[in-house]
Amino acid sequence: MPYFSRWKTIIVWLVVLLSIVVALPNAVAEATLERLPDWVPRKQLMLGLDLQGGSQITLKVEREDVVKTRLEAIIDAIGARLRSAGIAYSGLSGTGQDIQLRLRNPAQIEAAQTALNALTDPAKIGGAAKDAVREVAIGASPDGSIRASISDEGIDRRVSATADGAIAVLHRRLADLGAQQPKIRRQGADRIIVQIPGRYDPEQVKYILSQAGALSFRSIDMSMAVQDAVNGQPPLNSEILYSADDPPIGYLVRKQPIISNQDIVEAKSAINAQSGNPVVNLRLGPEGAARFAKATADTTGTTIAVVLDGAVIATPLVRKAITDGTIQLSAEMSPEGADDLALLLRAGSLPSPLTVVEERSIGAGRGADSIHSILAGGAIGAVLVILFMLGFYGFFGAVASLAVTFNVVMIVAVLSATGLALTLPGIAGIVLTIGMAVDSNVLIYERIREEVRHGRSLREAFDFGFSRAFAAIVDANITTLIAAIILLFLGTGAVRGFAVTLAIGIVTTLFTAFTLTRVMLDVWLHRRRPKQLPDGIRTGVFDGAAFRFMAIRNYVFSLTALLSLISMLLFGAMGINLGIDFAGGSVIELKAREGAADIEDIRARLDELNLGEITVKPFGSPQDVVVRVHSREGGENAEQTSVMLIRGELEDAYEFRRVEVVGPSVSGDLTKAATIGVFASLLAILIYIWVRFEWQFAAGAIVATLHDVLLTIGLFVVTGMEFNLTSIAALLTIVGYSLNDTVVVYDRVRENLKRYPRMPLPILIDTSINQTLSRTVLTGATTMLALAALSIFGGEAIQSFAFVMLFGVAIGTFSSIYVAGPVLILFRLRHGAPGSDVEKSGSAGIRPVKGAR
Repeated sequence: MPYFSRWKTIIVWLVVLLSIVVALPNAVAEATLERLPDWVPRKQLMLGLDLQGGSQITLKVEREDVVKTRLEAIIDAIGARLRSAGIAYSGLSGTGQDIQLRLRNPAQIEAAQTALNALTDPAKIGGAAKDAVREVAIGASPDGSIRASISDEGIDRRVSATADGAIAVLHRRLADLGAQQPKIRRQGADRIIVQIPGRYDPEQVKYILSQAGALSFRSIDMSMAVQDAVNGQPPLNSEILYSADDPPIGYLVRKQPIISNQDIVEAKSAINAQSGNPVVNLRLGPEGAARFAKATADTTGTTIAVVLDGAVIATPLVRKAITDGTIQLSAEMSPEGADDLALLLRAGSLPSPLTVVEERSIGAGRGADSIHSILAGGAIGAVLVILFMLGFYGFFGAVASLAVTFNVVMIVAVLSATGLALTLPGIAGIVLTIGMAVDSNVLIYERIREEVRHGRSLREAFDFGFSRAFAAIVDANITTLIAAIILLFLGTGAVRGFAVTLAIGIVTTLFTAFTLTRVMLDVWLHRRRPKQLPDGIRTGVFDGAAFRFMAIRNYVFSLTALLSLISMLLFGAMGINLGIDFAGGSVIELKAREGAADIEDIRARLDELNLGEITVKPFGSPQDVVVRVHSREGGENAEQTSVMLIRGELEDAYEFRRVEVVGPSVSGDLTKAATIGVFASLLAILIYIWVRFEWQFAAGAIVATLHDVLLTIGLFVVTGMEFNLTSIAALLTIVGYSLNDTVVVYDRVRENLKRYPRMPLPILIDTSINQTLSRTVLTGATTMLALAALSIFGGEAIQSFAFVMLFGVAIGTFSSIYVAGPVLILFRLRHGAPGSDVEKSGSAGIRPVKGAR
C-alpha cells in the first residue's frame, strides 16, 4: 500500500498544480495576460531595484531641526501669553531644549506661572492612539527668573509625528512625479525608506523628497538697517534671513508671512513670454488672495521677500495691488527647477526638511545585464546539478531533479503571490536552495540504500529511509532557516532579498523532499512493484569506504588551529577592506558611452574636485569602471555633495549605472545591526543544537563554526575583497551550511552511540563519517557546482558573493569532519548519550571502521 493515502496524494499534487498556475504568468507576455479572463492569475514577479533599475533612498528626520522648531514655537507661545497677561519680561531666549527669561517685576511670578500653566498640560502628539505626554516643564525662582525645558519624550514624539506627516507628503510628490508603484515605509522612529522602480534622475528625486518646500511671501522690515539688526537685536516680530547668493545677502523680514503654502491652490511652471525666463504661476485661495491684495496695496513701491525653506529666493518690486489672487513667481532657476518647485508647492510642504542618509540607485541597463549574467550562471549550475544527480542516481536522480524543479516553481509562485521582490542575491539564494534540496534527496536516498543493504524489503526500506532521514534533514535545514530569519531582520534591499528566497526555499525543500518526492516514488513502487533498487545508482562506490579520518586528527586539527590563528593575526595587523555599508562613503559604477573607460583621466579629473581619498578600478569589461569615494568629514551632506560633483564632472562621457551612498549615521547603524545579527544568529543556532544534542555536540559545533568564520574572514583579508552587507549574508549562510554538514554527521554519531555503546569513540566517529560520506561528497559537489557556475558565469554583480560562498562550502565540508569530529573526542563525549530511537534490527550489517585509533 502507498505510504500516502489517496486524498493526501491529491492534496500534494494540488499544491504543485496551484504553484504552477500561480508561477505561470511569469512565462507569459504582459500583453497576453491583459487579454485573459479576470479570474486567471496574472501577478508576476516583482523585480528588485538591482534587476529592473530604480532608486532606494533613506531619509532622516533630523532631531536638531525638530528641537529648533519646537524651541521657537514655545518661545513665541511664552511671549504671547505673558504679553496677553500684561506681564513685562526681558531676556526671553533659548538654547537646545531650554528656555529662560526674567520678569521685570518679580512680584508677578505667580501670575506668570498661571499664564503659562497651559503650556505644561499633557498633550497627545502623533495620533489619537498614543498616550498624552508632558512636553514642557516650567520652573520659577523668587527673583523673577523663569526656566522652561522641553522633555526628551516630547521631542521623540515630535520626531515620530514628523516622519508620519512626511510620508503622506512624499506619496503626493511621487504621484505628481509620475513614479509607478513607489514604496514608502518607516524604519525606526526617524527614518523613511523610499523605493522608486524605473528610470528617474536620482538628483531630481533626492531634491523632491528631501526639500521641505515651505514657501512664504514676507514683508521686509524697514524699521532698521539689516547690519544694525545683525550687530544688535532685531525687532521682536522680525528675523534675519539670507539669500542663496555667494556671498549671501541678508534681509530683515517679518516673521508672520503674508501668504504661505496653505494659501496656494494651484502651481504650474511656465515660461515668461517677455523675458523668456522660467516662472511658476500661483493661484491663491480666497482668504490668501484677500490678505495678499491688502499687503500689496499697503506696500506698493517697495519690495517683498519670497522665502523658500528659510532662504530668500527673490525680492520682487510691488508696483500695484494684486487683487486677482494670481502670482507669477520669478527667480533664478532653470526650467527643470521651475517644474520641481511647482511640484513641491502642489504636493504641500514637509513638516521638516529631510536629510538623505543613504542612496542606492541602479540603472535599468545595469539591471538587465545582471539578469542575463546571473540567469545564465544559474541555468548552467542547475544543468550541472541535474546531470550530476542523473549520473549518480539514474531514475532516482530524475525524480530528485523533477522535485527540485517543482521546488523552484514553488519559490517563484510564493514570490509572485506575496509581492516580495526578487533581487540579484535572491537568485543566488534560489541556486543555493537547489543545492540544499539535492542534499535532502541525497540523505533520503542514502538512507534507503542503507536499509536495503540491511536486508529490508524495498517498501520497508522506503518507510525507514524517509523516517530516519527526517530528523537529520529538519535539524540541518532549521539551522540555515535561523540564519535566514536573522538576515530578514538584519538586512536591507539585496540582503533581505537573499534571505527571503533562502527562507522560502527551505520551507519548499522540506515539502518537496518529504511529500512530493515520496508521492512520486510511491507511484513507482505501486505500479512497477520492483523487488530491488533501480539500475543507475552508482553511489555504492562509497559503501566500502573505511577512511581513518581520526587517525590524523591531531595533525589536521593543529593545522586548522594554526590557520585560524594566522587569520586572526592578519585581521588584527592588516584589517579588512570594509565596504561603504560599514565605513560610509560612495560607490559609483560607470560605463563609458563610447570606447573604453580611461581610468587615468577619471582619476585626474576627480582629483581636481578635492573629494579626499578616491579609488578608481576597472570593473568587468574595458568600458566599465568603479569609483569608490571614502567617507568624508561633514556628515551626510558631504557624501551627497561628492556624488553631485562627480556627476557634473563625468556624466557627459560616462553612464552612471550604479550609485550607492551611505552616510555615517547609516553605516554606524548597519555595523551595529550586523554585529548583533551575527551573534544572535550563532547563539540561536547553537542553542538549537544544544537542545537537540548533548552539550559536547554544541561545543563541537561552536568550534567548527568559529573555524569557518575565521578562515572566511582570513580570505577577505588576504584577497582584499570588499566586506559589506552581502558579505554578512554570505558569512551567515556559510555558518548555516557548515552546521548543516556538521548536524548530519552528529546525527549519525548520536545514532551509533546508542548502537555501539562500547565502541572506542575515534572508531565510532570514523564509522559515522564513512557512513555519511556519500551524502557529504554528493551534496558538497552539487552545491559547489552551482556556486562555481555563478562565480564564473554570474557576472561582476554576484561573482565575489558566489566565490565566498564556494570557499565557505568547501571549508564547511572540511570542518564537519576534521574539526567537529576531533572536538567530540577532546571533550570526552560519553557513551550512551541520548539519541534517536533506533531499532536493534537496524544495526545489522553496519560495520565499524577497522584499524582506526
